[in-house]
Amino acid sequence: AGAQQSATVANPVSGASPDLLPHFQLEPEDVYIVKNKAVSLACRATPATQIYFKCNGEWVHQGDHVTQQSTDRGTGLPVMEVRIEVTRQQVEKIFGLEEYWCQCVAWSSSGTTKSQKAFVRIAYLRKNFEQEPMAREVSIEQGIVLPCRPPEGIPPAEVEWLRNEELVDPALDANVYVTPEHSLVLRQARLADTANYTCVAKNIVARRRSTSAAITVYVNGGWSTWTQWSGCSTSCGRGWQKRSRTCTNPTPLNGGAFCEGQNVQKTACTTLCPVDGAWSEWSKWSVCGAECTHWRSRECSEPAPRNGGRDCHGPELDTRNCTSELCSHVAPGAEDVALYVGLVAVAVCLVLLLLVGVLVYCRKKGGLDADVADSSILTAGFQPVSIKPSKADNPSLLTIQPDLSTTTMTYQGSLCPRQDGPAKLQLPNGHLLSPLGAGRHTLHHSSPAAEGADFVARLSTQSYFRSLPRGTTNMAYGTFNFLGGRLMIPNTGISLLIPPDAIPRGKIYEVYLTLHKQEEVRLPLAGCQTLLSPIVSCGPPGVLLTRPAILAMGHCVEASAENWSIRLKKQSCEGTWEDVLQLGAEPCTELYYCQLEAQACYVFTEQLGRFALVGESLSMAASKRLKLVLFAPAACPSLEYNIRVYCLSDTQDVLKEVIQLEKQLGGQLIGAPRVLHFKDSYHNLRLSIHDMPSSLWKSKLLASYQEIPFYHIWSGLQPFLHCTFTLERLSPSTCELACKIWVWQVEGDGQSFTVNFNIAKDTRFSDWLVPDSEVGAPALVGPSAFKIPFLIRQKIISSLDPPGTRGADWRTLAQKLNLDSHLSFFASKPSPTAMILNLWEAQHFPNGNLSQLATAVAEVGKQDGALFAVSEAEC
Repeated sequence: AGAQQSATVANPVSGASPDLLPHFQLEPEDVYIVKNKAVSLACRATPATQIYFKCNGEWVHQGDHVTQQSTDRGTGLPVMEVRIEVTRQQVEKIFGLEEYWCQCVAWSSSGTTKSQKAFVRIAYLRKNFEQEPMAREVSIEQGIVLPCRPPEGIPPAEVEWLRNEELVDPALDANVYVTPEHSLVLRQARLADTANYTCVAKNIVARRRSTSAAITVYVNGGWSTWTQWSGCSTSCGRGWQKRSRTCTNPTPLNGGAFCEGQNVQKTACTTLCPVDGAWSEWSKWSVCGAECTHWRSRECSEPAPRNGGRDCHGPELDTRNCTSELCSHVAPGAEDVALYVGLVAVAVCLVLLLLVGVLVYCRKKGGLDADVADSSILTAGFQPVSIKPSKADNPSLLTIQPDLSTTTMTYQGSLCPRQDGPAKLQLPNGHLLSPLGAGRHTLHHSSPAAEGADFVARLSTQSYFRSLPRGTTNMAYGTFNFLGGRLMIPNTGISLLIPPDAIPRGKIYEVYLTLHKQEEVRLPLAGCQTLLSPIVSCGPPGVLLTRPAILAMGHCVEASAENWSIRLKKQSCEGTWEDVLQLGAEPCTELYYCQLEAQACYVFTEQLGRFALVGESLSMAASKRLKLVLFAPAACPSLEYNIRVYCLSDTQDVLKEVIQLEKQLGGQLIGAPRVLHFKDSYHNLRLSIHDMPSSLWKSKLLASYQEIPFYHIWSGLQPFLHCTFTLERLSPSTCELACKIWVWQVEGDGQSFTVNFNIAKDTRFSDWLVPDSEVGAPALVGPSAFKIPFLIRQKIISSLDPPGTRGADWRTLAQKLNLDSHLSFFASKPSPTAMILNLWEAQHFPNGNLSQLATAVAEVGKQDGALFAVSEAEC
């Protein structure tokens, strides 16, 4: 109000000296009337002959003025001071019409001067708060916002907060601050913050207290590290050993959840029993020697000492003198002849065994096993364009056999390139990419996939079926044998690759792949942990795989080694979730491995089951990707209109679910989705709407913004979080909506949506919502599930698995495909090249560029003197 007051105005008399105009030494000031007490207004001017008050344009009666005159000692000019009183009744007479104001007018012989206006207002403070804080239970280190909107009052009420009746001073506690909207914010809840909080509003009239809100800060229990395994319970034979942990890291407090899982683990152990050695029987006495002695021997072998047993005591060689008639030198007897014949026979056997081994090795290197072939693979894969093809009647091409035998050995080559000679890649049967011939062959593959109803009916007889979702919307299934195949859940980015030879020969498995909704599976999270991927099951459990299958699924993490600790979790048969792999660390088991890429992760597993990717932030710089999507009704029969803003984890499966939900609700998409990086800063997500034409629309929200709590988003367990902006058209004819929606994290980055929308126009879902890469059958069996033809694949494996000079083998192929960070994992498998090709298949099906792979293979073979030009043929 003071900013609107007019300055002192002087009206000089014509010809008068400006120095003799009255000027105010004291002007009336704004004042509040409290209850029924009258207020006093005063003004003082010099030189002045008369001073009168004018209130709301009318002169105040002369009798209501109290005048006091004096002389200024410095100038000797007369000074006049005037006071009036204003009552509540005077102000209430014009209440609602305009504000009550008064102004002084001073006269002198040279003219008049007006003072500034002083506004008189009735002070009050209503009793009821517009919004009061509510009691809450929060986890430790979680952010807390206690809203408070004080009662209406003049002058506006000041707000302060009490914690257990003691004043909260943000200047003394950096963890606390009060927003301009009077909300109390605790950045990170501490145990000491457990208290009763009261919002206090006060002005010159009164002091009001809100109802107290009890804040309880609880601590969920966490397991300590496991103790070392105890010693075996028996010193000889089979026993057990155990280890334990306690729920003290931290200890649950204030009603926090107790740790889930076992506090004691037991495992069987076997301690080898010591076996003392014992002598065998003495051998026969030897022939009497020239020294007139002969000898006999025995061995400590019945049994031999082992496991710390005692050795035999006594001599192992016994000698004695011969009789005198046997001391002469005699020719070799029959026993010597037999010894020489035996030695010759052993040498001949060794030579024959060596020849047989060489022949078997050459035969294996000469070609592939011919029990599986297909005419489709002769045209579906690598085809050279710069090499003259072999004749169709070449007999060696028709006898190429795929090596489908199951091996149990592991790769024995060195990971470091050798410098022991000129680099050369040995390619059996001619060039690696030579034509395979044009003969007609047959293909044996597994039985067709089971029908959905029959498959689910068979599953329902199994015990694990109780934990699977009902229906087949998010499930793929098929019947597979040793040729392998692929399962995909359309429009989710989730697939399961079963490579060739992963299923033993003679075995046929019915395999399923299913996507769980978060409300179906309880995944416990502790501390800063967050779900980064969908929860996916593949099974049935107990399937024996001789090669790792590859499970592909999306994730929403912005991964960096210094900000995240990411773990692959698997649910055990007992229902508990266990860490089976920590990404970035050396794997403690060869059963699992995971490659994390920008949008997806690829899990190698030899045991099917239920998997999820869980992360734990190591700093507040850790962030997740959120996908922000706007929907609105396709038709609006009433004046009210709603805009829904979804904040989703940036994975295809969640977006698919929201689209299906909005189709049922009759919603339509507004604009393309945006990506927001949500940081682990404990700050909530805020949403607000702006720049809406007030002549056409108005918002029905009372607050300036809406909030989604931090933990609801960070946990990842609530997939469909959204806020609704309720708008109202001022006219039924209004069909155009133009506004801007802001979404941001407090003290973080944000995204804005510029909305220009026609309500009357029907907008369908865009084609980009169904990626082209997901088009196809949910189940593919046999060679049709792979981009690389089977015989070509076998040829590449047999050529690149053996260690080559200067690394011209599978290591070079991994480098050219940007997979060289996983060499130690590939080397731990029987066929490193097969692992590389399987991962390439998982990454690039069905739209992978086969020519690029062929070029990478050809570059490995360039050192063999052949330069290949390859392309992908039409299937």
